[in-house]
Amino acid sequence: MKVDILNTSLIACICEGGAETVIMNILLDNDLLIFNREQLIDESVLPRTSVKEFEKRYLRREFDQRILILRIIDSRGEEFNLSKAYRCQVDVINVITAPEIEMLIIVSKDKYKDFCKSGIKKPSDYCKSVLKIKNIKSPVFLEKYFADPNFLVESIKEYHRIHKQKSNEASLFDLLKK
Repeated sequence: MKVDILNTSLIACICEGGAETVIMNILLDNDLLIFNREQLIDESVLPRTSVKEFEKRYLRREFDQRILILRIIDSRGEEFNLSKAYRCQVDVINVITAPEIEMLIIVSKDKYKDFCKSGIKKPSDYCKSVLKIKNIKSPVFLEKYFADPNFLVESIKEYHRIHKQKSNEASLFDLLKK
């Protein structure tokens, strides 16, 4: 899915968990995305919160432009129902990392086919049991593992190449600079 983000867009980048936050921060800090940190509300990636809390904390501020909410999530069915008062002020794009962000590690180790054949449902479980990575969800581990941002980008591109993504869904690949 093509994602268009104007240089003037104000963005709320909400990440589901610590792993997603690390990935987004690496990409932002290395200028690898189609937007930059200066475009983000508070110039930072925001932690997942309830819709009500998000509205209270961020949408009650006065902004001169529309806000684009980028939700970095692994669940396709998760709704983000804003109150009617705010719907006209924002656009929401769900960036799907299904089944889990840990797929990037599996792909980077060229183990995607093995994972698919393994019968293990969750990529994080595969990483723990087969790849013997105990701290797979640790932000510190992910920062070290993807210390080379180009390695992260190549992993994202490879996952995009081999994974069947729905045409109406955005992925991390769609946020990368071309």
